[in-house]
Amino acid sequence: MLSFWVRFVHRDSNRVRPLVGTYQAISSASVDALWQKVVNLADVSWHPLLASTNVPKGLIPKPGLIYQAVTRRFPIPIQIFVERVSPRELLSVRVLAIPGVEERVTYRVESTVWGTRVSYSVTLKGWLSPVVWSFIRPYASRVAAELAHAAEQELQAMRSNSASGVIAPSPPSKSIGSSFQDLLSVLILVCGAGCWVQ
Repeated sequence: MLSFWVRFVHRDSNRVRPLVGTYQAISSASVDALWQKVVNLADVSWHPLLASTNVPKGLIPKPGLIYQAVTRRFPIPIQIFVERVSPRELLSVRVLAIPGVEERVTYRVESTVWGTRVSYSVTLKGWLSPVVWSFIRPYASRVAAELAHAAEQELQAMRSNSASGVIAPSPPSKSIGSSFQDLLSVLILVCGAGCWVQ
């Protein structure tokens, strides 16, 4: 009986066509700005589907990297496997969520005459793919637009800060103690010079 069920599921999964959705947005942000948003796996605050990841800040995704993410809808950790990376162009990952579904996600960034185009493609395979698709489709349709919006907001914040003269505070070159030592040295020199003149 079990072998029949396994064969039935296997045949049924072959009959289910892959579900593919591609969503695009045009952004005024540069290719570099959008690409930095895509590869910054530690910050997914803009992502409609993902709430957080366990990727350390500054880690650059490379093929073979496996990391965990938590979805916004269901706080269950899922595994994500980085399949392909073409710098400033493409990031392709495979989502290992539940048995019965194979999910691939591809981000593309390219320059056009109208601006920078960002594409988000999802491919679902497996007998459970129609069920999963019904849950994630409303969120997946917003990913490209949210990514473009987040990059533009960051760009606007940088421009407004530079226009208003707000500069990020830099660490002082000398500590307070060394400033006092410099002042003391000047006083000693002045006193020494005064004593020498007398």
